[in-house]
Amino acid sequence: MKILVIGGSYFFGRVFVMQAAKAHEVTVVNRGTYSLAGMGVQEKKSDRRDEAFWRSWGEDYDVIVDFCAYEKGDIAKVLRNMKGSAAQYILISTVDVYERGISGRKREDTPLETRVFPGEAGAYIAGKAALEQELWEECGRRGMENTILRPAVLYGPFNYAPRESAYIQLMVQNHVLPRITDASGAFQFVYVKDAADAVVKCLLNPRAYGEAYNLCPEETVTYNLFSDALKKAADVEYTEIPMTADQALQQGVPLPFPLTEEESQLYSGEKGRTELDLQYISLEEGMARTYRAFKGVYS
Repeated sequence: MKILVIGGSYFFGRVFVMQAAKAHEVTVVNRGTYSLAGMGVQEKKSDRRDEAFWRSWGEDYDVIVDFCAYEKGDIAKVLRNMKGSAAQYILISTVDVYERGISGRKREDTPLETRVFPGEAGAYIAGKAALEQELWEECGRRGMENTILRPAVLYGPFNYAPRESAYIQLMVQNHVLPRITDASGAFQFVYVKDAADAVVKCLLNPRAYGEAYNLCPEETVTYNLFSDALKKAADVEYTEIPMTADQALQQGVPLPFPLTEEESQLYSGEKGRTELDLQYISLEEGMARTYRAFKGVYS
């Protein structure tokens, strides 16, 4: 199978490329910030919004997998300018696109958010929601199949965003583990390899055509459970330091997950498990693998 990956050098995309390259012919288009040398893929460096680059592109692919579409027009610029074609376009979106204020776990048929919230997070949500609509329209014009994947909070090796890696760094280098004592928020983690396997299962899969899927286990996580998983994974000496969210902010400890029940949004992954047999490892096992990967980086 010939796969064109847009993005694909950082975290989720990188893990997918590592998986897909074992069995498929993979071409990656990105800005070249993180090298993919040695992965057995063809790499082309370009800004995805460079229309002239896509106009020079005449090769056909079975599937396009897009990891870095963030702004309205990102998909249209690719499909309206590239001379080649593809049978399927897979967009990596986010569970954050769902309308806020709806109780219960959000399913794939939950309305998407139409409001634009301030700040970087608001722009990110608005962009992803607009791109989902753009995907349907652009693929519909071309008779191209499409699939949307909406992962929850991704974690695992290669995630250098200040989330779990920041806490592992504190444990390995500073020998401390912050425990946030006043956080009541809940969230859902998805181990990055499980998310990459989900993309693989969608490749030219007729069951996934025209569908959207939440990528998340039913298991919910809190700051306490997060700390417990890290404690079980640790093999270095450290001191656990209880602190409030305010104290954490004052000390520069990142708080990347929802702190309160009001901030919490939960999702159903039943559709993906039922239709695609998506599977997820436990938080304990996933965090143990993540700890081992980052310990080698931070030691």
